[in-house]
Amino acid sequence: MTALALAIGQLDDPACIGALLRSVALALLAYGLLLAASIWGIDGFLAAHHLPNWIAAVFGTLGVALVAVWLFLPTVVMIATLYIDRIAAAVDARHYPWLPPPTPAPLATQLWDGAALAVRVLLMNAVALLLALLPIPGLGLILAILVSGWAIGRGLFVTVAMRRLSRGAALALYARHRLAVIAPGIALAAAAAVPGVNLLVPVVGTAAMVHVLNRARA
Repeated sequence: MTALALAIGQLDDPACIGALLRSVALALLAYGLLLAASIWGIDGFLAAHHLPNWIAAVFGTLGVALVAVWLFLPTVVMIATLYIDRIAAAVDARHYPWLPPPTPAPLATQLWDGAALAVRVLLMNAVALLLALLPIPGLGLILAILVSGWAIGRGLFVTVAMRRLSRGAALALYARHRLAVIAPGIALAAAAAVPGVNLLVPVVGTAAMVHVLNRARA
């Protein structure tokens, strides 16, 4: 949790502010496109089944909202991976100035990992949604947050770690420090359920994982 506190404390950093504004702007653009695509797809499905107008309106609205919300966080996470190096460099400059310059993974690898992370979060969101529907009050929500926390924590940690390590070494380090990675991931997953706050998750999560990484390597 110290890593999260330090990450939140660095939100005033120009590099973090810039990355946040850019990722939010791109995420909102992507959200608009997702919304339009959802409307088009669901309207087409409802029209093909010749449902009454009022049923089409109700289920169309609910369907569009659910699809857009389901896809929004994975989209934000994927976009934010484009700014991971900028955010991590700002954290290094403020808290770890003695570290040597990193050797980031090739851009293609970063893009691939960003897409893989987005897909993982997308799938975990689907699992979380099913878990949240469990008839035991509260249990489904807790399980949903744990599942999403694992996906977010592991994905961001490995992506950040590859600035200084090979992918294999990053995965091995994660395996040795799994609890230290997943704990802030769970907190981030809980925050991701709050509208508006969820936009901060990728930036804060990236900064937090830099601290987790450097402590794990110490």
